Amino acid sequence: MTLDAPVSRVGDLERRYLSGTFAELCRIESPSGRERACAERVVAELRALGVTVEEDEAGALSGSDCGNLLARIAGGQGSGAADGEAPRRSLLLCAHLDTVPLQAEIEPVLIDGFWENANEGILGADNKAAIAVLLGLARHVARDGAPVDLELLFTVGEETALAGARAFDAARLRSDFGYVFDHASPIGEVIVDSPSHFRIEAAFVGAAAHAGIRPEDGRSAIVAAARAVASMRVGRVDEETTVNVGTISGGTAMNVVPERCSLVAEVRSLRDARAEALVAEVVDRIHEAANLPECDCDVDVSVQRTFSGYRLSPSAPPLRVAESALRACGHEPRRISSGGASDANALLAQGFQTVNLANGTERNHEPGERVSVSALEEMLDVALALLEHAAHQADAAPPADAAR
Repeated sequence: MTLDAPVSRVGDLERRYLSGTFAELCRIESPSGRERACAERVVAELRALGVTVEEDEAGALSGSDCGNLLARIAGGQGSGAADGEAPRRSLLLCAHLDTVPLQAEIEPVLIDGFWENANEGILGADNKAAIAVLLGLARHVARDGAPVDLELLFTVGEETALAGARAFDAARLRSDFGYVFDHASPIGEVIVDSPSHFRIEAAFVGAAAHAGIRPEDGRSAIVAAARAVASMRVGRVDEETTVNVGTISGGTAMNVVPERCSLVAEVRSLRDARAEALVAEVVDRIHEAANLPECDCDVDVSVQRTFSGYRLSPSAPPLRVAESALRACGHEPRRISSGGASDANALLAQGFQTVNLANGTERNHEPGERVSVSALEEMLDVALALLEHAAHQADAAPPADAAR
């Protein structure tokens, strides 16, 4: 629900800059692993404002051609606390540079107030909308100042299990807490519950044979993998838990009984113990299928916890700041659980208090992805309000409940 909105903090020049920057960013291809071009555009914009940008070594650790970017901007309003006063607060805002793989070239077009891709593929609003907002915020703060100092973090590899944020050293941050704008749902939604996630890889090995002359001498790895998948509970297992088999590959030719086949699956749940139980169940199904008499394959299974879930305390100061800022911008806050993760998961796992906010984008990861011009402007309003409301939050943030 939207309240009676106050006058926008975003001026006409900022509105034009925001939409133009967003469209330009979308045109820059930056699928996970190839974020360098987008990063260079961000760095150029910030350096033009006189802002120093540091790049870490996350690229080598996450398989990207670029590391995470960290920039700091002094607020400029009351900088340098007087004797006896508390030091200035610093606030972090975070967005990720990468997108999921492209299905088509991106050509942003404006249709009935919404940015869309003219071609049949993603737009890249996940997370270019947030990048554009952060750059618009940087311009505003560099020109007009702010009641707090500002840190901006642009991560790589978010779409590949938060690889960049997991490689980032949160001890480098000076901020008291922070926010990411990375949930494709209406502005006003605040993600207070996010899942733990496990990656499961299985490699089946059977025996190759000519499929037409001596198929009885072969042992099909593809059949074993298929039996395993067919026996699994996939999709939404319950309200808090999902299982998915994302990729499967194997075989060499139509007329060869396939010797090898591999699959990659995931389990995620808002309850950590539930996720672990489903992982054990999936692994059991894989081994049972490999050992069926008609399959008789060897199988190698690996399990990786890619990130842990969290549940924010209802009294967490950054949550209160977010909700007061949203109300000031005319949005009624709504606390939600999400089956998706964000860089907030990785930062919280390092003890840095972070809240993920919905950014008004729609249909992320799908052809037809879009975001309205008004949503971009409203998120910049929210970002400006976060600076104002964070300046009046005196308490340190209590820890979130992680890995439930």
